Amino acid sequence: MPVAIVVALVPGWVWGWYYSAAVADRTLAGWIEREAAGGRIYSCGSQAVGGFPLRIEVHCADAEAQVNSYHPPFAVKAKDVTFTARVYRPTLLMGDVTGPLSLFESNEAPRLVADWSRAQVSVRGLPPDPDSVSFMLDRPRLDRAGGAGAAADVGELLFRAEHVEFHGRVVAGSPRNHPVIEAELRLTAATAPTLHPLVAEPIQAEGDAVLRGFTDLSPKSWAARFREMQAAGGSIEIKHLRIARSDAIVVGAGTLNVNPHGKLDGLIRIAVVGVERIVPLLGIDQLIGRGVDRLAGVDNASTQGLAALDRLMPGLGGTLRNTANASVIENLKKMGEPTEIDHKPAIVLPLRFSDGAIYLGMLPLGDAPALF
Repeated sequence: MPVAIVVALVPGWVWGWYYSAAVADRTLAGWIEREAAGGRIYSCGSQAVGGFPLRIEVHCADAEAQVNSYHPPFAVKAKDVTFTARVYRPTLLMGDVTGPLSLFESNEAPRLVADWSRAQVSVRGLPPDPDSVSFMLDRPRLDRAGGAGAAADVGELLFRAEHVEFHGRVVAGSPRNHPVIEAELRLTAATAPTLHPLVAEPIQAEGDAVLRGFTDLSPKSWAARFREMQAAGGSIEIKHLRIARSDAIVVGAGTLNVNPHGKLDGLIRIAVVGVERIVPLLGIDQLIGRGVDRLAGVDNASTQGLAALDRLMPGLGGTLRNTANASVIENLKKMGEPTEIDHKPAIVLPLRFSDGAIYLGMLPLGDAPALF
């Protein structure tokens, strides 16, 4: 009898597999069509379907994406991409990407090269309306191919980490009617030495943000989405932010808005452990140097800033830099409210955004780019 039951179930299971494979294939084709509507065209050198009997696999060799929604347009090429769906859940697609991945402009040599030990992407929902999107990278690395002053085959490290995770999902509304999106990002042992001195050594970071004000999730540019947010009076709520270095910790929460110029306004209250180690990395010497340049009327980059003072009197620039850093640290400590993070003394400070300009207390840190 058990054998008879198995024999009777085999045709039904085979039919179910082919039915689920057809649903998964339509789902993948729907996502590809959705991306094409947004100016991102995907193609494969060769494609095969398999995975019988427990899952459905679509294997794409020599995968390529032509991205026309940016200027100038560019292409991204990967070695292999395999999407997998379970027979009982054909609308949840899990994708494994085999590196390296290269970014090209026109027919030139690759501009950026990314690689990893493992990369996985998941998309849940029926196209064209995603319910959630996630990706996970183990040991990712991003290089600029042929960095300045290097040989053509030598890259400049832009980013490296032990682990990266991103999760985005619709938590209110619906993909077609004023979706509220929650986005979470986690970085483990991440460095970006060319981005900023604060992330030149490994950091642990995690953030949780909620975005309100989008009209829908139809294919469009992020600039168009942020225009919708501004028109609807939406916001970017930073529910949780934590960045930890070996010598400092920053924890914060707050809300940002987009003004009619596309710039960010708002306030994030942050608690800082080790402010005396962070301030020297914020570029106080550059601010002083620009002031020196304005006073001296200097435009030549070779004689700018505190280096010019050092040439006039050796050590003068360094003394001024140390004095300025000490003064800023003392003022921030007086301004901040005492608290604790992980049983370590910390101070609470306002991180303020005003028409895109960023201030820590009254200390200017730079400008955030316009969102549209």
